[in-house]
Amino acid sequence: MLFSSPEFLFLFLPTMVMGYYLLAPFKNGKLSLLFLFMGSLFFYAYWNLQNTWVLIVSILANYVLGLWIHITKKFRKLIFIFAIACNIIALIFFKYMNFIIDTLNVVTSAHIHTLNIVLPLGISFFVFQKIAYLSDIYAYKHDPSNNGLLNFGLFASFFPQLIAGPIVHHKELMPQFASNNSSFVNWENIYGGFVLLSIGLAKKIILADNLAQIVRYSFDSVGTLTFAEAILASIAYSLQLYFDFSGYSDMAIGCALFFNIVLPQNFSSPYKALSIQDFWRKWHITLSRWLRDYLYIPLGGNRCGTIRTLGNLFITFLIGGIWHGAAWTYILWGALHGIALILQRMWSRLCSKSMPAVLGWGITFLFVNFAWIVFRVQNLSRLGKFCDSFLGYNGFMYSVSFKE
Repeated sequence: MLFSSPEFLFLFLPTMVMGYYLLAPFKNGKLSLLFLFMGSLFFYAYWNLQNTWVLIVSILANYVLGLWIHITKKFRKLIFIFAIACNIIALIFFKYMNFIIDTLNVVTSAHIHTLNIVLPLGISFFVFQKIAYLSDIYAYKHDPSNNGLLNFGLFASFFPQLIAGPIVHHKELMPQFASNNSSFVNWENIYGGFVLLSIGLAKKIILADNLAQIVRYSFDSVGTLTFAEAILASIAYSLQLYFDFSGYSDMAIGCALFFNIVLPQNFSSPYKALSIQDFWRKWHITLSRWLRDYLYIPLGGNRCGTIRTLGNLFITFLIGGIWHGAAWTYILWGALHGIALILQRMWSRLCSKSMPAVLGWGITFLFVNFAWIVFRVQNLSRLGKFCDSFLGYNGFMYSVSFKE
């Protein structure tokens, strides 16, 4: 976890905060923004020097393409399609090319060598940000001429949310960079940032990291787990994932507050959800928002009849699963959530009465808990062994002691 490293907490973050406010009085705050931009690039290069050029090229290319889409009249749609394709191709090449090659080798018995590709950190997040930015320009929802390259570059590289989100929308972030209010010390924000950073670190170090020991041992011993152990392992992973990811989001939001920048909330007690739709309104909220606004609605949303609506739901979450990683388990995880949303939509249309809250919560949590196992296992064979444990093939009571 990048934010829990000593280098970040004790060197980089304080240096960025002090430098940002010391430079704030000069050039109407532009020097502080430039310092923050350069610091964000340094932050990325520190963890992923080999692929820093990918981030820089992405910033420059998307800024130019956005201006081109905005000012051109002829071939505007073609330029937009080209710009979106460039982002998607970059994501496919770096994140999925070796997965595609491995799949072709299995299906066709070919012997294509995989490529020596180093995955750029955060590419899934900043590609989605750029697609939203370009889409809004094409839909005349944003005028890129109102923001210079510096503001766009900072939006695209702002270090608190660069590696793992939240997936920030340009209309949320760029106006804050353009405001002079962001360059004055706000002690209330400093205090709030410190509190959120501390909460996030506690979630990560005290809760998630300790749960990870149980999870790691359990998933490594998947072929021998009893029913009770499998249940414990699945719940432990659900909690570990939540505390890890929500802790990171808390730290990102807290760090941004040190610079008077407000990032959107990303979690809202998701395990209290009473339905799968409710879960996706509370879990990784910024991803759910992106999938709705830039995939589900453009596909037709719920405007094209029942069958098409259900198909749009399935496609949206299938792609959401693929977005998470290059493995069949991620694809299956996304498909399961798509099917669950379809079933809920059909249930709500067929039944006039809503499900009792306790029953709705129980079904939702059990499904989400099982789906996280699909998300975590290394392959489908291990998933089958986990299912055997749930059926009691290895017994029902505890037979092992969890250790590091």
